[in-house]
Amino acid sequence: MGDLDRIDGVPRSAIVIGAGVVGLSTAWFLQERGVGVTVVDREGIAAGSSWGNAGWLSPGLAIPLNEPGVLRYGLRTLLDRQAPLHVPPSPDPRLWSFLARFAANCTGRSWTRAVEANLPLNVECLEAFDVLTANGVDAPTVEAPITAAFETADQAAGLITELRRIGEAGQDISYTRLTAAELAERFPQATAKLGAGVRIDGQRYVDPGRFTESLARAVVSRGGTIRHRFEVASLRAHRHALSVRSTTGQTVNANAVVLATGAWLGNLGRKWGVKAPVRAGRGYSFTVPTDRPVSGPLYLPDIRVACTPYRGGFRVAGTMEFRKPDAPLDPDRIAAIVDSARPFLTGLDWDRRTDEWVGSRPVTTDGRHVIGATSTPGLYVAGGHGMWGLTHGPVTGRLLAEHITTGKQPEALRPFDPLR
Repeated sequence: MGDLDRIDGVPRSAIVIGAGVVGLSTAWFLQERGVGVTVVDREGIAAGSSWGNAGWLSPGLAIPLNEPGVLRYGLRTLLDRQAPLHVPPSPDPRLWSFLARFAANCTGRSWTRAVEANLPLNVECLEAFDVLTANGVDAPTVEAPITAAFETADQAAGLITELRRIGEAGQDISYTRLTAAELAERFPQATAKLGAGVRIDGQRYVDPGRFTESLARAVVSRGGTIRHRFEVASLRAHRHALSVRSTTGQTVNANAVVLATGAWLGNLGRKWGVKAPVRAGRGYSFTVPTDRPVSGPLYLPDIRVACTPYRGGFRVAGTMEFRKPDAPLDPDRIAAIVDSARPFLTGLDWDRRTDEWVGSRPVTTDGRHVIGATSTPGLYVAGGHGMWGLTHGPVTGRLLAEHITTGKQPEALRPFDPLR
């Protein structure tokens, strides 16, 4: 494997397993540092959770999932098939072990630790997008506040408390309370049931599928290779390289390998010392026509529904379903989102839904991502982003590329150690 020798300790080549926004961002920033990359994916570009998500680039709302209130809410709704948080009955002991560990981390102390871990990524994430869009990624990001809408001002106060706590942890967040009249003026789609709002400024949104596909084209134009339908069967470590073998017998060799397989991370990661468990928290989305233009992203926190302007309509996304990542789309979950959102939104043609989709977000038990080196030299992990894989994808790729090429762990990645 002489052609795989390192140059002054820097890997000459890398394989990135996973062609979502996290994996492709890592590939792009590795190329920026002179590393040749091959990206492989079990299906294709944006086949996991990168295509149908809400498309928010929202450092102001990158709030860890293990908020203490989530535990109380989850216990109340555990068996409710219509609830935004849904755990289907399952005999899977690993799932229940995961949920028990997640529940144990739904404390103020653990949540604050995750908030503080996210701070450096939140500060740099939009700038990382700007680097990509200024250098060949031709999918624009749109600057727009995200507006959270509630039935009452008291309900809005809960989000304001979270935003204040994030601000106290060191993140600069600008937000404004909205009255019912101000909310209705900004969003004619809001019904009279929505009586208060919070506008979070300094946010953006993007067409996530278009962005990821454009990022993939940029990687290829810079000399990278992307192999579709390359399902990894095994990974082997050699003296100066690692080899990745597919289920069909294809083999690729490189100095470094990055596991960026989203909700499937645990399948390979466990074999290589990744201790932080990752499970699929599946989200659903669809697109509906609107009778009037939509001014920007709208969030309905009490029903966990996120809405984004999308190709002339409204992309509606929601739910957190703990089920195997390959399970088929459940139409009842789509219906549950429609039923929960219909009383709050008007001017949407719910019966003309298109692009019905389900994707598996990689959720950790402690609310922190899984980014960095494993116990095997040359093998790295980038995952566990939960609902914030798009927001934190490019900055993750940039920091991990620095780690891989310098051999030094950036300070911002220390809380995300895969071996924790």
